[in-house]
Amino acid sequence: MSHSPRPERVADAIQIELADIMSRRLKDPRHGFLTVTAVEVTPDLGRARIFISALTEGELEEGLETLDRAKGFIRTELSRRIRLRFMPNLEFRADRSTQRGLHVQALLRDLEEGKLPPADDDDA
Repeated sequence: MSHSPRPERVADAIQIELADIMSRRLKDPRHGFLTVTAVEVTPDLGRARIFISALTEGELEEGLETLDRAKGFIRTELSRRIRLRFMPNLEFRADRSTQRGLHVQALLRDLEEGKLPPADDDDA
């Protein structure tokens, strides 16, 4: 029996449609600038883990709360857009890689400009 790519296709469809729902249908201004970075769907299509990133920790936390509150609406909207017998349960998770990347960029910029404090080096 070959491995079906169906969970991956469902994950791709959820990612595309959720990005559209977030930008067009969720009117909560507190969710700031959120990005759906990845979606993982279990092989039985029972659960979808949706990874969300934001530019700041505050935006990310508020955004995750907003998405959790709107989970029923989002699931219904996804069901209208994606034809599945059962829509997976949605789980929103933080993806902090964008924040880490911005932090590393800032550190490198500070290093280039000579703004970083000396490292705590026990050998000194």
